[in-house]
Amino acid sequence: MLTGMQLAITAGALLGLGVVFLLWRLAPADPDLGQALERLSPRATTGDSGEASTTATDSRARLGRWGMKTLPAGTWGKAPVKELALLRIPLSRFYGEKILFALLGLTIPPLFGLMLATIGLGLPIILPVGASLACAVAFFFLPDYNARDDAKKARVEFNWALGAYIELVALERNSGSGPRQAMELAADVGDSWVFRRLGEELARTRWSGVTPWEALHSLGDQLGLPELDDFADIMRLSGEEGAQIYTSLRARSAGMRAAMLNAEKAKANESSERMSIPMSALGVIFLAILVAPSLLRLVEGS
Repeated sequence: MLTGMQLAITAGALLGLGVVFLLWRLAPADPDLGQALERLSPRATTGDSGEASTTATDSRARLGRWGMKTLPAGTWGKAPVKELALLRIPLSRFYGEKILFALLGLTIPPLFGLMLATIGLGLPIILPVGASLACAVAFFFLPDYNARDDAKKARVEFNWALGAYIELVALERNSGSGPRQAMELAADVGDSWVFRRLGEELARTRWSGVTPWEALHSLGDQLGLPELDDFADIMRLSGEEGAQIYTSLRARSAGMRAAMLNAEKAKANESSERMSIPMSALGVIFLAILVAPSLLRLVEGS
């Protein structure tokens, strides 16, 4: 049962929180100019239109749009824009996930305190309140970590597929296809999300007036993929200067595969080293068990 002092503290905290939210709501909004221009850009418009059907009924996107209109721009911090663009996650859905995670963090400590109260282990009211605020802040930034981790895996997958794509473009160029035709035919071969993404960018260049290598260069900057930038530079030399790029493409593809293979070997070596630590500790414990009786007898005999 709550004492009179605890009830007074709880009521005061709720009243103060209500006043803070009211002042926050009445405060003039401070829009982020960079995010506003990004939403108004043609690329952002075309990207959102393709996902309108999937996000219209998404409660996370609706909650995120409400948060973007209601909460100050500085509340969100720096969003992982390149990671979200690579994963094709709308900014509204990302902000909605942050709000949901924060609400989840707010509810966990009070529920835990209620469970303790039912078995007679009451806690001071300040502990659940402080734990709720700490969990809300920690959970609020959890989607940022998830987006960066998923984007890191997606970039590895993209580079593997890009190596195969570059090989296909080299073969098409060697068979006499032009730069644009070679890139489009190679993109039609694969059915993974990487090939579809490249095919969409190449198809958009037919009516946008942008050359294919300029479009891929912009895509590489947008998604944070330097390997795609290098490939776009090679294709620009072929399209604008008529250079023979078959050897350059094959060398670039081989270099990417070698770099990714070395990265996988380094990751495997790190895993092997981590596995050797428990085995070494187990060996030390086993030796201690064998030696302990002899040492005890020596100590008792002396």
